[in-house]
Amino acid sequence: MSYLLGIDIGTSGVKSILLGDDGQVKRHAVAEYPLYTPRPGWAEQNPEDWWQATVQTVRELLREVRPEEVIGIGLSGQMHGSVFLDKNNEVIRPAILWCDQRTVAECQWITDRVGGRERLIELTANPALTGFTAPKIIWLRNHEPENFARVRKVLLPKDYIRYRLTGAFATEVSDASGTLLFDVVSREWSCAMLDALELSPELLPLCFESPVVSAMVSAAASRETGLSAGMPVVGGGGDQAAQAVGTGIVTEGLVSSTIGTSGVVFAYTDKPAVDPEGRLHTFCHAVPGKWHVMGVMLSAGGSLQWYRNVLCQLEKEAAALAGIDPYELITAEAQQAQAGSEGLVFLPYLAGERAPHPDPYARGVFFGLSLRHTKAEMSRSVLEGVAYGLRDSLDMIRDMNIPVNEIRASGGGARSLMWRQIQADINGVDMTVINAVDGAALGAALLAGVGAGVFTDVAEACSHSIEIVGRTAPDAARSTVYENYYSVYRRLYPALKEIYADLHETVARACL
Repeated sequence: MSYLLGIDIGTSGVKSILLGDDGQVKRHAVAEYPLYTPRPGWAEQNPEDWWQATVQTVRELLREVRPEEVIGIGLSGQMHGSVFLDKNNEVIRPAILWCDQRTVAECQWITDRVGGRERLIELTANPALTGFTAPKIIWLRNHEPENFARVRKVLLPKDYIRYRLTGAFATEVSDASGTLLFDVVSREWSCAMLDALELSPELLPLCFESPVVSAMVSAAASRETGLSAGMPVVGGGGDQAAQAVGTGIVTEGLVSSTIGTSGVVFAYTDKPAVDPEGRLHTFCHAVPGKWHVMGVMLSAGGSLQWYRNVLCQLEKEAAALAGIDPYELITAEAQQAQAGSEGLVFLPYLAGERAPHPDPYARGVFFGLSLRHTKAEMSRSVLEGVAYGLRDSLDMIRDMNIPVNEIRASGGGARSLMWRQIQADINGVDMTVINAVDGAALGAALLAGVGAGVFTDVAEACSHSIEIVGRTAPDAARSTVYENYYSVYRRLYPALKEIYADLHETVARACL
């Protein structure tokens, strides 16, 4: 048997899988690493941690497989992050991540520089958001000029791993779409953006379509990882595009709802479809010649993780004694509460927000808390608040006349039947579950299969490995309840927007 290797460079860790040529995942490995927040609103990681976790997981996978049996590698990873390399290809400073919010001023400068928001969307199909890559580069130029002067290459997270694997500087269209330096419609780097921002095209890597072979494993990387030198590495995909491939979102009418650290509603499109207000992202898909629209919320599974870590110490201790996941106890507790949590509404803006409110100053809220509320209502309201946020994006996708025939649940949140049921009830649409677990890593492996000639195209690769294994239908009575509470949820952000900005200024003064 031959194998395909998929590597996903996530925010919390690396997930790597071996996919057999029969379409089945044979082995998987995970290695975690820290995230650093040196200042409020900042988020950074050490790229060397990504590489060491990659080496660890790959070596673990190769314990029972001969290196020559692996015939192709696909890469996926967290999008937008900036890895700055010097003339010796050494990392200059910690990578600035997708969830970092320090670039508000730079986003406004970019918008003004290119001639306004409409012109920016015309050039890149997207507005300037704090998470994107270009504002990070400008921030470095503005605030760390000595570091900026040393920069010779800027790479996205998965592409830094490509460099360590192959020695090549390359990316692909889906990840490049999130840099704000890419012409999404034409699927190439935007000379107009680079000129406007006075950035050299030499800073950027070559750009490929996702299933195309971009480079080969080097002899040095072979010694570190155990992989065969000369093994092809395909373009791969940004985590959401790769997740969509791993979930089978490669034809019109299919939509995915992914709950990981962030939350994403992702819809396939045959042609570029742009939200004129810029609330949704329009990026190139990992399927050559296709695009996707997606809404991103920054703290989906991250909200539940925060709730677990900060407010559920007893559940964590009980779970450890019972040998189970503490999330099982939290969701069991949430099941004791009624739909709508007796009026307790949670806003999941713990790290700011992107869709539909591109606001780095937004923050989380428990609204409607009363003496009647217990831990059960608090637990359920967190699950519901995330689902409300995902519905925001789904409604905007529908407003763009993009068909929504089926929603596939993916990510860690898809493992919870209760969370799937809440999503089905709030959206009023069946939630289906597929056989894949590590969607982004699987998608990367499937893309590698296309590049290695195992599959003729991405659609064939998906049909070879992916099948529906479960379906959760909405409950009409609960859907009616949620419709009323969703209306309340929708009114809360506009009521708090100015207060959020005032709070940010107050915190900033206090931290001086």
